[in-house]
Amino acid sequence: GPTVIAEGSFISHEHETMGTVKLLRLTDGSAVVRLENLSTSEGPKLQVLMSDAPVIPGSAGYHVFDDDRHVDLGPLKGNKGSANYPVPAGADIAGLTSVSIWCDRFDVSFGAATLAAKATSSPVAP
Repeated sequence: GPTVIAEGSFISHEHETMGTVKLLRLTDGSAVVRLENLSTSEGPKLQVLMSDAPVIPGSAGYHVFDDDRHVDLGPLKGNKGSANYPVPAGADIAGLTSVSIWCDRFDVSFGAATLAAKATSSPVAP
């Protein structure tokens, strides 16, 4: 089954944001970002971004996730609950260490999580 490669917990930025994120490697070799128990505000043009930007608490961390290298995983599927976001085939995610709920309209992070690599990858419980 899927293997957890990295995981983290969201901190709030522009809007209160809670939940966890997991980077999963599927049996076919593809990768998926899974948001679990997400709770954030509704917003215009919310996207899920993987980025090389560090997660910085407070307003200093609000605007950094699209500055350098990042991969857009697509529109946020819902501001409450859990959902999977496939990593595009061929995307280079090496060195991308954070996930942000990004408001593309206002260029601001609603919340973000640092992806910490698992010491030993473990299969995901069914």
